[in-house]
Amino acid sequence: MYFTDRGIEELEQRRGEEEVTLAWLADRLRAFVDLNPDFETPIERLATFLARDDEDDLDD
Repeated sequence: MYFTDRGIEELEQRRGEEEVTLAWLADRLRAFVDLNPDFETPIERLATFLARDDEDDLDD
């Protein structure tokens, strides 16, 4: 297990039954970057990854 998997596991355990909108997620990501500006680039990359169409080639 990667170190980052712990946070993912916690998210799934604590909020795995909830339904959220992408607008809510975008708002939470913006709030996180506002509080942690050093993480702007990784959050931007994550948002771009999540925004891609399912048919996009992820190898690019």
